[in-house]
Amino acid sequence: MAQQYRVTLLPGDGIGPEIMAVAVDVLKVVGKKFDIQFEFQEAIIGGAAIDATGEPLPTASLDICRNSHAVLLAAIGGYKWDTLPSHLRPEAGLLGLRAGLGLFANLRPAKILPQLIDASSLKREVVEGVDILVVRELTGGIYFGKPKGIFETETGEKRGVNTMAYTESEIERIGRVAFEAARKRGKKLCSVDKSNVLEVSQLWRDRITKLAQEYPDVELSHMYVDNAAMQLLRAPKQFDTIVTGNLFGDILSDAAAMLTGSIGMLPSASLGASNPGVFEPVHGSAPDIAGQDKANPLAQVLSAAMMLRYGLNEPTAADHIEQGVLQVLQRGDRTGDIMSPGMNLLACRAMGEALIQVLEAE
Repeated sequence: MAQQYRVTLLPGDGIGPEIMAVAVDVLKVVGKKFDIQFEFQEAIIGGAAIDATGEPLPTASLDICRNSHAVLLAAIGGYKWDTLPSHLRPEAGLLGLRAGLGLFANLRPAKILPQLIDASSLKREVVEGVDILVVRELTGGIYFGKPKGIFETETGEKRGVNTMAYTESEIERIGRVAFEAARKRGKKLCSVDKSNVLEVSQLWRDRITKLAQEYPDVELSHMYVDNAAMQLLRAPKQFDTIVTGNLFGDILSDAAAMLTGSIGMLPSASLGASNPGVFEPVHGSAPDIAGQDKANPLAQVLSAAMMLRYGLNEPTAADHIEQGVLQVLQRGDRTGDIMSPGMNLLACRAMGEALIQVLEAE
């Protein structure tokens, strides 16, 4: 009996529809191979939703997402909507989606692919073998803490306020995700905070340290965020799994991503306690090349692989996709963003076709 999954597709804006089409084709091929049936349903978010309904995340879209086993998101945003008030911008749709589905854990892998090692701006000996997973808390911290806003003081001067806040339970649940992830990887977890300055970080460190007693097989270390940023560039191979709060994770996951040389190759997963997870590439909507068949679809495809692994518990199918991506890179196929001398330059659709060819042949 075939496994059946309902997957909500959110193509979004810019290059989103182009890379999503490739990922769906790949999933169909892998589904046939591993006896998995996908029921795809589509919804609007971001700029596309603003144009259609006036809001970045219509209630109908959130309901469709909730009524699925997993959500595959492409990209949102673009210059067209940059002048809108913050609560009506495409990015507000993404924050609303995370909050609406209770997605508190963001998993961002940064793994050096041997075929692309020279794309990194760091020396080969520094980045060769790097395989880092950043686990970022997603629904708390300074982005959501209250009070927040721009207020007028007694003297008439404006004052901007944001509040960094975490409860013990919020720290504990993201900590568990990180310890479990580290347990499946290299059994090393580095918790990043700023506990020498921030009380919220002191609580963070206390709770993570206490939680470590339940995971004696995982080696826990602590690092201040400024040092962690420096160490990611100086000696990234010391890290296996990193856990940190929302703001620090936002910054460090992008820094880790650039170790690989191309943000166009990196997937991510956002997970909650019970609702479907959201799986998306870390790159943006690239409106400057939208509709030109120039986009790199591989991060979207690898996001689909993360969906199979973390969202649908189909690790064998996920492995097949990831190995297929390595094979097309090994034979020299490249999109423009990862092109190098002597390689085969392919358009977005052509890269998808090359990958499908490899997946069907295995």
